[in-house]
Amino acid sequence: MIRQYELVERVKAIDSSTDEEALNRAYVFTMKAHGVQRRASGDPYFSHPIEVAGILVELKLDCASIITALLHDTIEDTLATLDEIERLFGPEIARLVDGVTKLSRLELQSDHTKQAENFRKLLIAMSEDIRVLLVKLADRLHNMRTLHFVPDVEKRRRVALETMEIYAPLAERIGMQEIKDELEDLAFGQLNPDARASVVSRLEFLRKQGGDLVERIIDELHQTLTKAGIDAEVMGREKKPFSVWRKMQRKHVGFEQLSDIMAIRVLVEDVDDCYRALGAIHQAYRTVPGRFKDYLSTSKPNGYRSIHTGVIGPEQQRIEIQIRTHKLHREAELGVAAHWAFKQDAEGHEGHQYHWLRELLDILEHASSPEEFLEHTKLEMFHDQVFCFTPKGDLIALPRGATAVDFAYAVHSDVGDTCVGVKINGRMAPLWSELGNGDQVDIIRSKVAAPSPTWERFVVTGKARTRIRRFVRGQQRDEYLHLGRGIAEKAFRQSERDFSEKLIEQALPKLKVQALDELYVKLGEGALTGRELIDAVFPYARLKDVVGNVLPLRRRRAKTGGGANAVPIRGLIPGMAVHFADCCHPLPGDRIVGLITTGKGITIHTIDCETLESFHDAPERWVDVAWETNSEEATIHVGRINVVVANEPGSLGTISTVIGQNLGNISNLKITNRSPDFFEIQLDVEVQDVKHLTNIVAALRAVPAINTVERARY
Repeated sequence: MIRQYELVERVKAIDSSTDEEALNRAYVFTMKAHGVQRRASGDPYFSHPIEVAGILVELKLDCASIITALLHDTIEDTLATLDEIERLFGPEIARLVDGVTKLSRLELQSDHTKQAENFRKLLIAMSEDIRVLLVKLADRLHNMRTLHFVPDVEKRRRVALETMEIYAPLAERIGMQEIKDELEDLAFGQLNPDARASVVSRLEFLRKQGGDLVERIIDELHQTLTKAGIDAEVMGREKKPFSVWRKMQRKHVGFEQLSDIMAIRVLVEDVDDCYRALGAIHQAYRTVPGRFKDYLSTSKPNGYRSIHTGVIGPEQQRIEIQIRTHKLHREAELGVAAHWAFKQDAEGHEGHQYHWLRELLDILEHASSPEEFLEHTKLEMFHDQVFCFTPKGDLIALPRGATAVDFAYAVHSDVGDTCVGVKINGRMAPLWSELGNGDQVDIIRSKVAAPSPTWERFVVTGKARTRIRRFVRGQQRDEYLHLGRGIAEKAFRQSERDFSEKLIEQALPKLKVQALDELYVKLGEGALTGRELIDAVFPYARLKDVVGNVLPLRRRRAKTGGGANAVPIRGLIPGMAVHFADCCHPLPGDRIVGLITTGKGITIHTIDCETLESFHDAPERWVDVAWETNSEEATIHVGRINVVVANEPGSLGTISTVIGQNLGNISNLKITNRSPDFFEIQLDVEVQDVKHLTNIVAALRAVPAINTVERARY
């Protein structure tokens, strides 16, 4: 723990104009306020805010941020008040402490909605002053360093997951690579300790085997650059275990196949020297195809600038080299902390440094719920990038896999809402076309156009998906409103009474509905029935039998595609029968489409079902549907798999045992082909969703007697 005089001296070394007296008061105030409180580790509680302040000192933040770190837990965990903080330390400190305190208070709730609300408030606070996020990240980093002292395993896992999904991506987005790497690695150790231990042991083995290999590589590179007349500092950095493990998972390769476990950094004085160093290295060593990235000319969304290249370097080692200036290296390490004053820096850097923050705030404005906001902002933060250009030459950064519709919404929400076509590199293309690096994209618009519900199937950015869903919700509401009024009028006619909205309004409290329009929407959705409406308006009246046949939507949905365990589907016309196609066996989690079939209602197919090809010329029969993701009921659906198994004793028993151990149930079995050595078997397995079926397939593939396992697509 940093002592008081040490903290003051370190802050003064960063900024000679530091308010030393205020810093001393804050240090003493937090010690007195927390008193005898203890952390899970047994240390005095005040050691935590002091350590958080120490992290911010290492980032070279201003005095106000350090004082905020010292005080950030006092309002929540002690008798101190915000008024007292403002009186002793001024309005700026009080505002920063209040921002961090509100977030911490919400964080104590483990409910998913509270987590989403917490993240929403974090974005609002950091948009006003980015230092709120910097203090929060330092707070989370120290909590993660001491998380192993928390006895509750589930709480440790929840905090680690929240760190991995929210705080590490935020640290990356503001360019704080070192903090991001440490947060991910600490969370990785809690979420998957066995995998981390395996990677660590392999890294240690490589270090022992290689001896001074890294030093020899650095020396040879330095000599190569010196001969070319380039004054450079060369250093090496081993990647964190989580970074190594993630690359193994993403590329489906073993540890031995990775080439960039060690990253070599070359630091020079200016940008010209960066390109000169690149030329010298490429001239001396063979390059690895596909490993060159120039983030100097086109920076990452978080402002990161550097050149990355892969070469077969000294001693025939395949290495990754990062080339940048000393100034850019400091910014890469410190990120936004290198220029923390959000409003001041916005004049020169807001265009690319904080564009992503504006995008998240736009999603916040249009999301229907905190959960939807959290879902789409995660989409916005987790991605690789492609860089495209408008006809005027403006650069638009998008996630890899983005389409023309994503591009349109990235330019402006109105452009996305009114787009009807696209030219990519001067040629007409479908709106679902996937964009590549360097594409020039020209969006064609129409004033009478509107977003199509089908766009949600192929867009990948959170902003685009939020805007499309908002439009679809509004469109569905209008349809349900019109349908609900018709149901209400029909119910009155069948009860032989005159339709009266005044009578209905008097019954709204009984139906727990606030407004007449809301009632009509519920009737249109099927959440209320005509019988329930008449019973509320005329308590002693009864509708004729024909009204009694109208079922609530929940029951009607439950009778489609699988009995009482059916999963609700969004986009269905209320009352229409629903069946699941036997050709593709759709499961919750699959992308699906509805096909209107005469006499059968709607048949649900997977989006890649071959049967759909014969209906391309009949778009009027297609219905835009999706699984209802917020259903909490257990569901049973049938998935079909094809298995090729060795013809040997016990093989069939092994298959059934593995499926049973993974909570699946075989509902049908058919041998489709047989030979002296192998049997081909078609299995229908009862599962909850596509993830459940995927887990079963993965478990079967691990059985030595099984040759292949594939999901049936016919």
